Amino acid sequence: MSIEVTLGDEADAVAAVKDKLVAEGVPAALAAGDSALWGPQAQPEAAIRLGWLGLPGSSRELLPEIATLVERARAEGLDHVVLAGMGGSSLAPEVICATGDVPLTVLDTTDPHQVRRALADRLDRTIVVVASKSGGTIETDSHRRIYEQAFRDAGIDPAERIVVVTDPGSPLERTAIEAGYPVVLADPNVGGRYSALTAFGLVPSALAGADVAGLLDDAAAVAPLLAQDEGNPGLELGALLGARALQGRDKLILRDAPSEITGLPDWIEQLIAESTGKEGKGILPVVGAEAAEARDQFLVTIGPDSGTTVDGPLGAQFLVWEYATAIAGRVLGINPFDQPNVAESKENTTRILQEAGDGPLPTGTPVLTDGPVEVYGDLPGDLKNLADVLTWLLRAIPERGYLAIMAYLDREAAFDAAVIGDASFEEMTETWASADVATLRALLDYRTDHAITFGWGPRFLHSTGQYHKGGPEAGVFLQITGVVTDDVEVPGKPYTLGRLQLAQALGDLGALTSRGRPAVRLHLTDRVAGIRHLLSVAEEL
Repeated sequence: MSIEVTLGDEADAVAAVKDKLVAEGVPAALAAGDSALWGPQAQPEAAIRLGWLGLPGSSRELLPEIATLVERARAEGLDHVVLAGMGGSSLAPEVICATGDVPLTVLDTTDPHQVRRALADRLDRTIVVVASKSGGTIETDSHRRIYEQAFRDAGIDPAERIVVVTDPGSPLERTAIEAGYPVVLADPNVGGRYSALTAFGLVPSALAGADVAGLLDDAAAVAPLLAQDEGNPGLELGALLGARALQGRDKLILRDAPSEITGLPDWIEQLIAESTGKEGKGILPVVGAEAAEARDQFLVTIGPDSGTTVDGPLGAQFLVWEYATAIAGRVLGINPFDQPNVAESKENTTRILQEAGDGPLPTGTPVLTDGPVEVYGDLPGDLKNLADVLTWLLRAIPERGYLAIMAYLDREAAFDAAVIGDASFEEMTETWASADVATLRALLDYRTDHAITFGWGPRFLHSTGQYHKGGPEAGVFLQITGVVTDDVEVPGKPYTLGRLQLAQALGDLGALTSRGRPAVRLHLTDRVAGIRHLLSVAEEL
């Protein structure tokens, strides 16, 4: 594991932070699991959240149990692995499988179109991993119910197709035992975003075909370095993150260089944003930007490159970034293991669903309509069209602020537009990008030096959602929802997926506007045409 840090004029400030940490004995204390490192208020939480430090060794105990599950799935011809999980329960397996080039279908969405897409894919050869630390995650509970019904309708016993990963004693464990599902219990002393090397990361990845033993080997190789004062990559990276934030560079631009690892910035985004974004402080990871353009930004590249880089195998990267995040929390004076603002949007969602009953959800009235796009929000009266709205949002970003784009849509829908046959790879990529709402991030990025993030809802609620509400009050928010044309019932619940998805969007929007932060909701009355129109308007700004 190697970390190359080129700091230029700010090297002295970063060195000073590192020297202070060493003088206080932090590296050895953290490696030993000292829960007092983040102060007395954080100590009770930290005392039950440091199990990730020992995972390279303790998770090996799970390998025989996981191997049995894999052998059974292979013997039964179950080669389509679906992971129902949110946040830390899905992001790490997604990276592990992408890096290992093994297929994994991740359901971290309430979009009914995306869920129907998964249900229609080889149900007769599907095994579902239902993963939830708390056992009460509403999205994951919905996915479980939907797949149970789908299996029964197909004449398949769900007990032969569903595997549960959860914490000991959770409601999900009890449900699984009653239903006869295999259960793999995770370490309860590890928080969700630090759980990459627990059962949450290993079980679905192994079922998909990834080498999880090798992952633990790589983590074990770097672990001894984390107790050292020198040659400690986690200390160097953590000091860098903390020092940059103290200097006002609190937007971490994460860039993927060509390497053997695929998609790690998405996992880092959750780890750092949810761990540090609280008490008006925090570090905002920005995925997708190519360079740090403003004075509040700095660039770290994953893989071999020039500048500041983090290079090494995936298992080691997981452990080093976790250690560095814990270090950055100490430097910033916050508890890196809690998430005090995450529950607010969830509570708003529940309230909205309960108060609406069988009636319409409180969407409000659009302030203007531009083709297939309705615009909602507290906006100046002189805005006439979508171009005016996007321009107003960009101008509303404060000096050290950011724009967050949050899309409650099917993140795989753009693949439907990809041309197959005689088209070149470049042509297919261009066609796909022109149908992908995520392209909006890059289009708007060209028009401002401020950081712009993009998140799929409700996935981001388990990631950057904490930073949006608990971090610096510098965010401007653009939410995108879309009409549902083929909804999915949630068995045993009084709502459909589409209704839940819209309630989640409205609930989070309420949490943001209650803080007086600029927020706009765009609703696509036709998803395909709406995305095409939105991107074309952004291109012409």
